[in-house]
Amino acid sequence: MIALYKALVPGALFSWIVSMVLRNGGSTGGVLNVHTLHIQQMAFPWSWMLFIGGTALSWFILQSMD
Repeated sequence: MIALYKALVPGALFSWIVSMVLRNGGSTGGVLNVHTLHIQQMAFPWSWMLFIGGTALSWFILQSMD
């Protein structure tokens, strides 16, 4: 269970970085649905599908390391 919490940070970084690359290319990523997420005064590209996929991938890697 701890591996899942540890996997949230790499999953978020993966989603943010790939979403920035896709958004700068002028694409929404199709099924990935990259959109602009507004939190208070800041806005940045985000994709929930990439976040779930990146978290699952990093969770699998962390689980296999134990």
